[in-house]
Amino acid sequence: MSYDPTTAAGAAPATSAAAEEPPTLPIDRHTGCPFDPPAGLTALSDRPVRRLRHADGHDGWLVTGHAAARAVLSDPRFSSRYELMHPPMPMEGLPAEMPPAPVGEFIGLDAPEHTRYRRLLTGKFTVRRMRQLTERVEQFTVECLDAMEQAGTSADLVEVFAQPVPALMICELLGVPYADRDRFQSHVATVFDQRADMEAKGAAFGAIHQFLSELVAAKRAEPTDDLLSDLTASDLTEEELIGVGGVLLAAGLDTTANMLALGTFALLSNPDQLDALRADPGLAEQTVEELLRYLSVADPIPRAALEDVEIEGQLIKAGETVTVSVQAANRDAGKFPDPDRLDIHRKATGHLAFGHGAHQCLGQQLARVEMAVAFPALFARFPGLRLAVPPEQVPLREHANIYGVISLPVTWDKEQS
Repeated sequence: MSYDPTTAAGAAPATSAAAEEPPTLPIDRHTGCPFDPPAGLTALSDRPVRRLRHADGHDGWLVTGHAAARAVLSDPRFSSRYELMHPPMPMEGLPAEMPPAPVGEFIGLDAPEHTRYRRLLTGKFTVRRMRQLTERVEQFTVECLDAMEQAGTSADLVEVFAQPVPALMICELLGVPYADRDRFQSHVATVFDQRADMEAKGAAFGAIHQFLSELVAAKRAEPTDDLLSDLTASDLTEEELIGVGGVLLAAGLDTTANMLALGTFALLSNPDQLDALRADPGLAEQTVEELLRYLSVADPIPRAALEDVEIEGQLIKAGETVTVSVQAANRDAGKFPDPDRLDIHRKATGHLAFGHGAHQCLGQQLARVEMAVAFPALFARFPGLRLAVPPEQVPLREHANIYGVISLPVTWDKEQS
């Protein structure tokens, strides 16, 4: 299905607003299936584009349709600059007005500034290069599984598996010295721990910034075979290198960690799909794509209109914030039949879990490799793996822009491991 936002052939005449009071973004999932979008969001998905009241009272737009989401995310008339946006949902510590992106945080920039960073980084995240890292992913996965097995017959999967595997790969990618990895991972875990208070998070964030600053200086003085060393040969300043390192860290760890934990939860909750994966490990890559579509942990994606734009017959005015719900778009029945069913035999091509357009996730190929290795290895090592608590007692990250579980208590039989 193709869609041209400039012509909107066959669309109804453009309108500037709906008559009813705009809703706020539904985020609560404390009832119903933990893998489905919030029930309130599903109820708002009857129209692909509709009004939305943002957290600061701004009346902008909500996009839930797959074609409309692709149109917004690929249209340069919608900006990624933080200072032009209104937050779609309340978040602790968010300022009254969004400041511009910090130096090096290219995801909050538009062309041509964004293009400069992407050109430097794209060649370092090719499918070929990421697949070359498969051996290291396999090694780190085995190390984590060995530690699980030696520790007993129960664990928090987030702590012992879902977080360490991508964290070790980020260390590998950035060239973090082996002796420093535990310290680095500890700070990173605190930043992404929803149970940590703001003071602890702030201290950990500062420690990571200092760590990256020292790491950049070390790579400049003595380059090694890693991405950060490669970038020190570019025209990026020291502050830009630190900022880029922070973006890669945040984008490459929290999303993958939550996909691994929530994906395990989803497969354990759908034993027919887990049995199919166990029976045919060759389905691993297809399973990853379906889990990406089905779970859509990175949501929502806000954009700011730079000029008046018509999408699906709605006139979005310059200055209005458009919030794209990836999880709703990936459950659009017009694109994915029977979208609320996890089906690892589905061809989930075209999902928007990594975004779309100029800002599509740089590290998506590495994330795919990590998951395609980790899921089959986990279930092969622990065939009796199961939840250690009732499903409704698994704590969810309901109010974070990266969805997942806070912890995932699991258990297994010693003789089966």
